[in-house]
Amino acid sequence: METGYLNKYFSGVIVKKLSEVEANIESSNQHELNGNRAMRQILGTDIQRREFDTIFLYMEDDFTIDASGKMTWYDSRYNNPKRTEWRFYFPTTEVSKRAKAGDSLFICKRTDDTLLIIIAKKDSTIENQLYWLFDLNEKDAERFIGKTEFSSGDKQIEFAVRMILEQIGIEYEDRSIESYLEPMLIEFHGSFPTTREFSAYARNTITDVDPVENPDDTLLKWVNREEALFKLLEQYLIKERIQQGFKAGEDVDVDAFIQFSLSVQNRRKSRAGLSLENHIEALLKEQKIIYSHTPVTEDKSKPDFIFPNIEAYRDKTYPEVELTMLGAKSTCKDRWRQVLSEAERIERKHLLTLESAISENQTNEMINKKLQLVLPLPIHETYTLKQRAWLYSVKMFLEEVKEKQKFYERKQI
Repeated sequence: METGYLNKYFSGVIVKKLSEVEANIESSNQHELNGNRAMRQILGTDIQRREFDTIFLYMEDDFTIDASGKMTWYDSRYNNPKRTEWRFYFPTTEVSKRAKAGDSLFICKRTDDTLLIIIAKKDSTIENQLYWLFDLNEKDAERFIGKTEFSSGDKQIEFAVRMILEQIGIEYEDRSIESYLEPMLIEFHGSFPTTREFSAYARNTITDVDPVENPDDTLLKWVNREEALFKLLEQYLIKERIQQGFKAGEDVDVDAFIQFSLSVQNRRKSRAGLSLENHIEALLKEQKIIYSHTPVTEDKSKPDFIFPNIEAYRDKTYPEVELTMLGAKSTCKDRWRQVLSEAERIERKHLLTLESAISENQTNEMINKKLQLVLPLPIHETYTLKQRAWLYSVKMFLEEVKEKQKFYERKQI
């Protein structure tokens, strides 16, 4: 990850927990927020009145509403030489209509002098993730707080950062890997390989890993590298296709453009889940762990991994406590519940994810549903201390599976 990655996109961020007056359009003072020192520092006071082109987002987990418009920052006392009173005027949008007391308002000033206004639902995962991303303390946000200097780049959880930025409409770019483009074009003949081939290629570009002794860091490095390489290759191939144009004779071929756009989206969706499974499978092989990948169980469901294997699972005499199921989802959101219906013989499920800062509401529900969350150890830092005491690292999970595998191996003698 490049140093100062957030400073490439933001010159400042302000956040506040919305009060009833601020959230309620009807009671708000002419749709205005009172400016404090943090706002004056980031939005500036050199011009008496200024309009910012603005993108508005209202975000819940698995649900986003967007709008566009302008925010006006002005000194309502500019005719009074002895007083200043800065206010921030916001228009009524579908985003502002969703705001509720307790939601978090993030005012993000982009480096191009536009604004990104995000209202994150109270106690949601995306709210937690934004506080973590900008390194702001939610407990201090009863008033407007802000910052203009961000992390120097020491956060090594690149996938988590990419995921959050993409949710708020920002494509993370890593120019430090551009030297890989030409070799990839040669290796894959100027097109995309299969996801399995691409995952293997990404792993082979990294040498400073130890999948046996340090599976947590290894998995993250593999995933980070594949994500970065994929975006690098995708950007090049998309630009190349757009430069060719979408023509049908003298007319624009709209259908061809739509089909191309859909193919881009479908490739992204299908690759995201499969790539994580590929890297988990590579770890299992390095660890010499016996497993079945996507076997068929009850009602034709296909759990991602069954341990020790599907034959043991189907053997009704095999003790259920010696069986393990692992689901793999790069992002959880509300989709984690899908895992609960897979592999009915196994009461306690495991789910490996790369999702950062999942809300306590969600993890409490997982605990109640007997679902154990597994995350690479560096991502644990995005969770609360209470949550960390419950979370599994990848190494903890692998050690548990290997211990159960001893029972299977004894039965084979």
